[in-house]
Amino acid sequence: MATLICGSLAYDNIMTFQGRFRDHILPEQVHILNVSFLVPTMRREFGGCAGNIAYALNLLGGDARIMATLGSMDAQPYLDRFDHLGLAKDHVLVVPDTYSAQAMITTDLDNNQITAFHPGAMMQSHLNRADEASGITLAIVAPDGYEGMVQHTEKLAAAGVPFIFDPGQGLPLFTGEALRRAIELADYVAVNDYEAKLVSNKTGWSLEEIASHVDALVVTYGENGAHIHHAGRCEEIPAVAPARVVDPTGCGDAFRGGLLHGIENGMDWTTTGRLASLMGSLKIEHAGPQTYAPSRDEIDTRFAEAFGYSLR
Repeated sequence: MATLICGSLAYDNIMTFQGRFRDHILPEQVHILNVSFLVPTMRREFGGCAGNIAYALNLLGGDARIMATLGSMDAQPYLDRFDHLGLAKDHVLVVPDTYSAQAMITTDLDNNQITAFHPGAMMQSHLNRADEASGITLAIVAPDGYEGMVQHTEKLAAAGVPFIFDPGQGLPLFTGEALRRAIELADYVAVNDYEAKLVSNKTGWSLEEIASHVDALVVTYGENGAHIHHAGRCEEIPAVAPARVVDPTGCGDAFRGGLLHGIENGMDWTTTGRLASLMGSLKIEHAGPQTYAPSRDEIDTRFAEAFGYSLR
């Protein structure tokens, strides 16, 4: 069983300013803002929704096939990483004379963030065709270039491949009509609580109406767990308390890796949601979206400790 992960690949450049933005940004002078922050430390993480979701699914033993774009000017480190992890890169398109998508994130001592995002090769995601991927039994359409997201939903539906629609950060790009179309084509929808409200406002549909168009609507609530709306019922999924809280970046993607594994292995929604919740908790214990690395046995042990029964 192979799962197609459609979404972005990006580098996250994370820097820390050893001060507070509020001490250097004068509200009455923002119309002539010209400031510079010294950031003595910086780390570069592998990120992007497709990379993060595939990483989580790979930890669980799933066959993750990434469909995404990288820029030729800096693609090699990510391609080498796929080789190291044993992840297929058949559907990773390298766009000539382009940088890969990347975020420049500066955090101050109050955990405020200033982020600049360069989409780069991500804007060419429509050059990939989801219906040309063979042997796929499940898919997810995660945040990516808008044209690519729209095209992937159409092609997967036409090919009869069940998929999760996960609009995420791409939501502002969708009109209400485009969102309704994507939901009607999808088999599952996954959003956080803020995104759920935005989808509802844009489509004019309540959560119950959205859920009626798909097999399951999954809404995450951070430390308050998740709700899975399925067959007219709402399954409440508890959050798993992490051993320590280090970095939430990529938790939603880790959650989605667990969702995909549960769906492709025919688990019931209670167990699927709980596994997804556990994966998000394991991620939050580490800095960066792809630095946690529990073995499958460790995942199974943590699941049994959290929920009192065996995952396998």
